[in-house]
Amino acid sequence: MKEDQNYFKELLAVDVSKHIKKKGQFSYLSWAIAWNYIKSEHPDAQRTVYEAPETGLNWFSDGVTAYVKVGVTVNSIEHIDYLPIKDFRHNSITVDKMTTMDVNTAIQRSTAKAIAMHGLGLNIYANEDTLVIPEASEPIVVKKDMTKKPTKKTLVEGDANWVKVLAFMTAHKADGFDFLIKQFSNKYKISVKLNTQLKKTFES
Repeated sequence: MKEDQNYFKELLAVDVSKHIKKKGQFSYLSWAIAWNYIKSEHPDAQRTVYEAPETGLNWFSDGVTAYVKVGVTVNSIEHIDYLPIKDFRHNSITVDKMTTMDVNTAIQRSTAKAIAMHGLGLNIYANEDTLVIPEASEPIVVKKDMTKKPTKKTLVEGDANWVKVLAFMTAHKADGFDFLIKQFSNKYKISVKLNTQLKKTFES
């Protein structure tokens, strides 16, 4: 490609309409098709799936939900996409219900969106932020689901959630016990006895 050519405009002009698929009210372009085109036109293109430095995992978390971070580099220009790990209704999945398949799906979606920032298929996402807002005449079911607080589970020493709590505590020990217990209390019912046990574990 010549230096004076605008690769973004070239990619934006590519007609991908025959490859667009629909899922509910959303349109999307397969990451594999997008990646095939990018690599065919720009062989040096690279994808980076970022890992959380605290855990070494290919997803990041606020302690309740999670997201992935994917970068695509074309012509030495990297565009990074941050995508929440969501279910088929496009609602965020809580960490305790998340699976490796959910993470993988988010990474592939994020790859397609990072590619779109270079131009290819960008028009597909042009109105994505407005698509999730229901019309005034429609019942606001999605909004209710998103704002409803999930029922807290009781944290029990030794169960699967306890193992997750300890792992999170180890990874975020630098944030301090007060911060950690606040995060845990947002998600679990914690007895006074268990609170004391957590503090002892943190200080050990």
